[in-house]
This record gives sequence, C-alpha cells and structure tokens, in this order.
Amino acid sequence: MPATSDIDAQAAHEVSRTQEAILAAYAELIEELGTDDVSFRLIARRAGVGERTVFRNYATRVDLLLATAAWIESRIFPRQDSASIFDMPLAIRAAMESYDHRPELAHVVAETTMRGISGAAPTPTRARLEQMVDAEIPSLEDAERIAIVAGLAHLDSAATWVTFRREFGMSRRDIADAAAWAAEAVLDPVRSRVG
Repeated sequence: MPATSDIDAQAAHEVSRTQEAILAAYAELIEELGTDDVSFRLIARRAGVGERTVFRNYATRVDLLLATAAWIESRIFPRQDSASIFDMPLAIRAAMESYDHRPELAHVVAETTMRGISGAAPTPTRARLEQMVDAEIPSLEDAERIAIVAGLAHLDSAATWVTFRREFGMSRRDIADAAAWAAEAVLDPVRSRVG
C-alpha cells in the first residue's frame, strides 16, 4: 500500500494542467479576497482559461471548493512521511506551523472537512497512521489502536489549528507546542510496548 504522501502525489498528478491552473488561481484569490467574493469569471481570468472551462471542470461551487481544499492539502501543506509513529509529534508541530503561515487556506481546508462536504476525508492521514501503529506496536488491542490513530489523525489537521486559533486565540508557537504535547500524551502510554 502506498504511503500517504504517495497517495497525495498520485492524486495531485491526476489533476490536469487546466485543473491545476484553476485550483491554483482559486487558492490565490482566496488568500487575496476570501471565499465569498470570488466569482467563476474571476477564477477563469486568473487561471487564463475561459469561464466555461471552469464550469466544465467544476460544475458547482462545492465541487470547486472541495477540489481546491484537496489541492491545498497536497500542494501547500504537504506532509513528510514520518519514519516512526513516535515522530508524529514533530510532524504535527510542523503542520501547525505551516497552517499558521497560510491562515486563509488553512481555514478552507478545515471548513471543508469539518462540514463533511461529500468526498472530503476528515482524517486523510488515517491509513498511514494505522500502518505505522500496526508495524511498530502490534501488541495493541483494537480499542487502544483506534484511540491512538484517532487522536493523532485529528491532531494532525487544519481543524485542530483553526480550533486552537479561533477558540483560544493561541499564537503560532503555542498552537505548535500544544498540538505536539497532545500527540506525545497520546503516545506515551504505549512507548514501552514497541514490538
């Protein structure tokens, strides 16, 4: 089974050049104008294509938003594969810092996944986390395994960054520290059980 970054890369390659131009243009415009004031005409102009081309590729605003959120996750916020499940706190720290550098785009990713728009994967790193847990800690009971994967998958998300930022008004450094600390707390009880 390919690693998550391989899956992301494969998905990104499945986007045609035209789609890439449309999604990149929309992401740029989101950072400049927000999501509400961006028309298909403006996206088409920025992408250098006709407005009909945008509609042909993304028939509805939801289709376009969903594709853009997936593109942002794979292109703007890519993940490095962790060699070990116990490296995840560092990976999560890095993800939180990258979300903080592009807050408008992080919000788009978070809102898309939190609202459960059809096709959005709320835990895109789940499969990779399950593989690492199974390989490194095979003695876990199912409930422990699920708890660890669920905890780490949800910590490693734009939704976590948005929650820490919006609800608690935390700084970039505090968000990164809190998310990494929480990931360590998830993993600490099983460190001695590495197989």
